[in-house]
Amino acid sequence: MRTPAGYSFRGPAVKYAKPPLSFDDQLDLLQSRGMEIPDRARAARYLAHINYYRLRAYWLPFEVPTGSSDHCFRMGTSFDDALTLYIFDRKFRLVVLEAIERVEVSFRTQFAYVLSLKYGSHAYLDHSLFKNKNFHGQLIQSLKEEIDRSRETFIEHYRSKYEDPPLPPLWTVCEVMSFGQLSKWFNNLKHRQDRQAISKAYAIDETVLSSFMHHLTHIRNITAHHSRLWNRRLTFTMTIPKHPAHLRAMFNTKADRYVFNTLVMLGYLLLLISPGTSWPQRMRRLVEDHASADTRAMGFPEDRRELSPWRDGI
Repeated sequence: MRTPAGYSFRGPAVKYAKPPLSFDDQLDLLQSRGMEIPDRARAARYLAHINYYRLRAYWLPFEVPTGSSDHCFRMGTSFDDALTLYIFDRKFRLVVLEAIERVEVSFRTQFAYVLSLKYGSHAYLDHSLFKNKNFHGQLIQSLKEEIDRSRETFIEHYRSKYEDPPLPPLWTVCEVMSFGQLSKWFNNLKHRQDRQAISKAYAIDETVLSSFMHHLTHIRNITAHHSRLWNRRLTFTMTIPKHPAHLRAMFNTKADRYVFNTLVMLGYLLLLISPGTSWPQRMRRLVEDHASADTRAMGFPEDRRELSPWRDGI
């Protein structure tokens, strides 16, 4: 079989020869590796609706290397152990996604409010306000494509009523930007004082906000694709704030590629956005109610119960 155009593979050319397995065969394979499956019909039903390789990510923590195989399970491991982790991660992603939505909506609002109040309704069209003019042009083009596709009422209203400028005002277009695009617009702002004015609402430096928004777009993509999050080693890290001191003290600087630090920052921002939010307490209960999820694999420090975010809420 020829390699598709545009693809290249590293290492020796080894032909893939593994046959597809029926759900019963998949269960047989798991049992041969030492997994206990008390109710095969129930397990087969789950495999029929959760891809084997999606679920595999949740039984990896129960595997132990042996002399003959790297896929044998620790004695006493059951199918329900993996399933419990899967269900926890699904709940965990939903709670994280709730927080991301609220932070994203707030960030959009601050971005539009600060820039439009200072520079006018169509500030985003002024290339002199941005560091990289070519990149600014690319962002404008991407935004035009989003607007052309949009059927939002506020976009249709502008099209039907106004001709100049041809694009809607900033407080309108920022609602159709993707979160990733919004993060790029913010990072490309030329003047630090503009980025600082937006960051002021969150009492953190603009470099921290820029880093976290970029990090958060990565986390959101993981959750949107229903991918494993709870113990993932993250590709895009975030800058840990130096100030305020009480916030910096909450982070685990020894585990910057895990989700604990993300949770700390989300909790901090949510309490600024909505002081009465119960999100930190709900996240804490979710984690504590699922003892099978090893919090060390999430980047939690050993003394997490003594830290204020997990004792009283962030």
